[in-house]
Amino acid sequence: MANRNSKRTKDARAAIDREAEYELGVAIKMVKDAATAKFDETVEVAMNLNVDPRHADQMVRGLVQLPNGTGKSVRVAVFAKDAKADEAREAGADLVGAEDLAEKIQAGEIDFDRCIATPDMMAVVGRLGKVLGPRGLMPNPKLGTVTPDVAGAIAAQKGGQVEFRVEKAGVIHAGVGKASFTEDALEANVRAFLNAVTKAKPSGAKGTYVTKVAVSSTMGPGVKIDFSSVNS
Repeated sequence: MANRNSKRTKDARAAIDREAEYELGVAIKMVKDAATAKFDETVEVAMNLNVDPRHADQMVRGLVQLPNGTGKSVRVAVFAKDAKADEAREAGADLVGAEDLAEKIQAGEIDFDRCIATPDMMAVVGRLGKVLGPRGLMPNPKLGTVTPDVAGAIAAQKGGQVEFRVEKAGVIHAGVGKASFTEDALEANVRAFLNAVTKAKPSGAKGTYVTKVAVSSTMGPGVKIDFSSVNS
């Protein structure tokens, strides 16, 4: 069995021309065929953008709700008090607290993937900027993570909402599902992600905005996508 799997992996990888650009559906099939690890690999998208995020008018950042979720279990921490804390617990938050939660985070206990806060808690959360900021966990009203609607925010975070932010080199990447997803489910997720980044084109971007798009699995090779095959 191991030899057959190894041969299948080699054949799948050999079929990929690293320089060619493939129609989205074809690229996803190639990625799934090459994803033969013993665990359910994450399918990732990487986009090269013609922007310089050091300039405020070329920053690309936003949220997208993937129609088929990410396939990942997301742990959510919520800064809230009293009735809002109860609401957060009922909505499925993994960690809920106020000053006590801030103390745990300051001590290095960061056992969560997303962080939400009610507006009245930002005085407390603000002191954690140096800890949460570099990890991309700082609650932000523009991203819907500073809100009185904690139940709605928790549902969004656990239901497949993905945050994206361009890095210094002009690259955006994110997990958009699992190799076990169907081709149709992955294609819908990838289209949603690419369209969200396209719509987030900043005012300072000049020339061709998207210069390269590739999709891959955790252990598999990257497959370039013909961006014209993606509905904008």
